[in-house]
Amino acid sequence: MAADRHHRGRLPRRDRPGRRRLRGLVRRRQQDRGGHGHAASHCTYTPSGTAARQVGVPPAKPAFKSATYRAAVKTNRGTIVLDLLNHQATCTVNSFIYLAGKKYFNNSPCHRLTTTGIYVLQCGDPTGTGQGGPGYKFANENLTGATYTEGTVAMANAGPGTNGSQFFLVYRNSPLPPNYTPFGKIVSGLGIIQNVAKAGTDNSNGNGDGHPKEKVTVHSVTITKA
Repeated sequence: MAADRHHRGRLPRRDRPGRRRLRGLVRRRQQDRGGHGHAASHCTYTPSGTAARQVGVPPAKPAFKSATYRAAVKTNRGTIVLDLLNHQATCTVNSFIYLAGKKYFNNSPCHRLTTTGIYVLQCGDPTGTGQGGPGYKFANENLTGATYTEGTVAMANAGPGTNGSQFFLVYRNSPLPPNYTPFGKIVSGLGIIQNVAKAGTDNSNGNGDGHPKEKVTVHSVTITKA
């Protein structure tokens, strides 16, 4: 799946590993910091585009390394609970917790559902267009050996080092390349997403790819220590 660089936070539509250039692979590896699961002690968030909601930038020194954290994503269809991988994806979790605390995700749609090839529900863009972000970007993490099995929560991006606020929830094992930072695991509420997937998409991005027919709205994201 070649990354769609024209839409921030979009998942790629088709995987063509044989066509990836060596230069792109080298660049991706250079931008993959913390890929071996070591907790980062410093995070870099750089300006990127116009923020969908003005909430500022997370602290460069992550404050969420010493405990295990859990996110309760309250939606109109029920609550989805995530265990956050702050030891493996420290800067990603630092950003996610910061945005949740700023109510960035409140009353935002999950704008994309895929039901063919890959099986994910994508959320985290308050604009609902697939192009919205927090006004900053940051590097990939936790990619070494990454797989996207059922229950994985990972960052959507538009290429290496372009993580923002959009993330996807994997409701069925998906054959994605290790280009998307895994930062959480669904521990409750997976069936909510699977039921939404059964209803299908409007195919606005192609067959099996579009807005979910059964709309999903994130009402709030609450962070607690597990």
